[in-house]
This record gives sequence, structure tokens and C-alpha cells, in this order.
Amino acid sequence: MSWVGRHAIAAGLAAVAFTAVGCGSEGSEGADANGESLCASDVLYEGRTYIRLSDVEVKVGQKLGTATSPPCRDTNDQAAEVPESSENAYAVSGISPDVVIAIGSSPEQAEPFRVLRSDKRIPPEVQELIDGS
Repeated sequence: MSWVGRHAIAAGLAAVAFTAVGCGSEGSEGADANGESLCASDVLYEGRTYIRLSDVEVKVGQKLGTATSPPCRDTNDQAAEVPESSENAYAVSGISPDVVIAIGSSPEQAEPFRVLRSDKRIPPEVQELIDGS
């Protein structure tokens, strides 16, 4: 095998290994869930942890309060810690805030998040949202 061929294979394997490395398995969910780290995509609201729902359409309602993203370190790089932050939490039309909320600086920019249950199962209301998108 030529020098170029060996290096192309090595580069391909390195790319696959780099892509496979992650911090968590409960990242974004939806039609195109992308395996983001839980740490980077979770928020806390009223004592519950919520994770992002990607590519899911919801109708955002009234402001409920404030949700926080806890401080996070997704890598072994000690300087890479993401500090705690806060965002507005909004109701989602037709679904209890115990199950789904929307997070963002305004209702127009808010994205849906679903509750992370201890049994890791997706609530039926959330599965309907995912299936409908």
C-alpha cells in the first residue's frame, strides 16, 4: 500500500475515533438527535432536569420562570468549564410543564426541552411530538 493510502486510512480512523468520543448518551433528542453531551444540553427547572428536543415543533406559551444550566466540564481540559447560566422557561401549549418546557430569551427563540426521568424512558407526550415532526 502506498504512503498516501496508509495516511488516508489513518486519517479516516482518527476521524471516526474522534467522532465516537463523547461525554454522555442523553443529549438532544428528536428526528436528528446528534449525541450532544448531557452536560452541555441539560437545564434545571423546579427541581427537574430537562434535555433538549431537536427538530420538534411546539407552540410556546406564557413565561413560567427561570431555568438554569449548571456549570459543566465536557472535556478533561480544566479551563474548558462552562459557567452556570439562566434562561427564561416557557409553557408549551397542550403539555404539562412537568413534561416539556421551552427555554430561551424570548418565546420566539425558545427551544423545547423534555424532562429527564429517572427510568430514562421518554414520556408518551414527548414521543408524540417526536413522531409528529
